[in-house]
Amino acid sequence: MTAQREWFEKDYYAVLTVAQNASAKDITKAYRKLARQYHPDANPNNAAAEERFKEISAAYDVLGDEERRREYDEVRRLGPGAFGGPGGRSSHFDMGDMAGAGGLGDLLGQMFSGGRRNGAGVGPRRGSDLEAALTIDFVDSVKGLTTSLHITSEAVCSSCSGSGARQGTTPKRCTQCGGRGATDMNQGGFAFSTPCSPCGGRGAVIEHACGTCRGIGVEMRNREVNVRVPAGIGDGSRIRVKGRGAPGRNSGPAGDLFVICRVTPHPLFSRDGHNLLVRIPVSFTAAALGADVSVPTLEGDTVLLRLRAGTQPGSRHRVKGRGIASDKNSGDLIVTVDVTVPTSLTEQQREALLAFAKEETT
Repeated sequence: MTAQREWFEKDYYAVLTVAQNASAKDITKAYRKLARQYHPDANPNNAAAEERFKEISAAYDVLGDEERRREYDEVRRLGPGAFGGPGGRSSHFDMGDMAGAGGLGDLLGQMFSGGRRNGAGVGPRRGSDLEAALTIDFVDSVKGLTTSLHITSEAVCSSCSGSGARQGTTPKRCTQCGGRGATDMNQGGFAFSTPCSPCGGRGAVIEHACGTCRGIGVEMRNREVNVRVPAGIGDGSRIRVKGRGAPGRNSGPAGDLFVICRVTPHPLFSRDGHNLLVRIPVSFTAAALGADVSVPTLEGDTVLLRLRAGTQPGSRHRVKGRGIASDKNSGDLIVTVDVTVPTSLTEQQREALLAFAKEETT
């Protein structure tokens, strides 16, 4: 664990205006809202907004990472006295506090002077995962397709390619930490590493910040992402597009993009798992006497379904292999019979039905 002194002083939950027990999704949502509000591009020549944006980004760098958030919460719980009070002496440091604290067990390796780790800076960090919704046609959800999704999100700065430095310049190695991204602090008999303040843990200092991203290496912009929708996908399914989420920090890998599929209803067909469902109208005489009826399919052709004499309204009939096919499964076409009753009769039809009714009651 890399403890930072500002963790004792700054309430990152208050910075992002979320509760301490907020979910990861709520934290990300709050960060995006505030980032859009205070981004330098939306507030040109506004030093206060730029400072607020940096504060928001710093808070999310900690709370947006599950492991760092857990460490932050534990450090805040222990308080600054756990790392040494005035004069370098601990006011309430108890080894019992260290037991069972999860990641705090690793702190010993950093605190004792003989166990320092040279790479204790911020280091590369993976970018956040993003979510986007995609509405697709029912037929496309069954057959699959490749389409383009347009999203607005953080992306690697188009001007500096993520370095944060103005075009024609490069970040310089930090002289304070020698490029490590961390400095050691001694507290009595202990020592622990914190991210280097001059370079913010990067190990490099940007002397001339990029005018587009203001030195942070990312910008908000529209992006087009190709998404392959597999055949047979259902409404509400999630598709993972690896590496197309938010860019990583300090040369870390990008996060993933999760696409939530919304399938529009079909006027004729519905589905139950991999089975395709359809209802067809059948005349009273066809149901009573039996008949061969044509059933539409999603491919646009028809199949012949043989109904037995005495077919009942609402009965279901299976056409093998004409349902929804995916990489692993293939369903059937389930046909539900709706028996139609004529609304008007000719005189001959009426007489015939009356004769039928008379025979039926005898």
